[in-house]
Amino acid sequence: MFISQELRKTNIAEYLLYMWQVEDVIRAFGCQLSRIRREYVAQFDYSEEQREEVVDWYGNLIRMMNEEGCREKGHLQINRVTLQLLTELHLQLLASPKFPFYNTAYYKVLPFIVELRSRGANKEEGEIETCLNLLYGVMMLRLQKKEVTPNTQHAVKEISNFLGMLSDYYKKDKEEPLFTTP
Repeated sequence: MFISQELRKTNIAEYLLYMWQVEDVIRAFGCQLSRIRREYVAQFDYSEEQREEVVDWYGNLIRMMNEEGCREKGHLQINRVTLQLLTELHLQLLASPKFPFYNTAYYKVLPFIVELRSRGANKEEGEIETCLNLLYGVMMLRLQKKEVTPNTQHAVKEISNFLGMLSDYYKKDKEEPLFTTP
């Protein structure tokens, strides 16, 4: 919870990856708050007040996952909306002549995105979601101590840089809108 609050302010792409991981942690504990409290939250060095805050947060996420039908797979609506906002900003940045460095970064990673989408099962997902799915998948491989090929490592580096730039623009846009709406 504390990490998510900080990431939401500083790096929206990392925030989404973290929240996807939280969803998977909840699933790993069978969406059971008692298990999360006992087997997961208890391992962290929190004060009693912090522990209760975190348990309440997990409880709310579990409730939302149940209500939204994503106990088994998928993402919470709050995460899907954040992804949609990030995607909309991405499209605005691409359409504007004011952000040539962003366009350059995008066209640098576009071949990776095309390749990933050609291999992926979900052809409907957007480009930003494709990028995030790559980073999340590689994170899972590393947690399982599985090999990541040099080509994939290169793609991860380039896509990470691109998403970092997008996240910076997202943060700037929240502080002072980059685009005016008519």
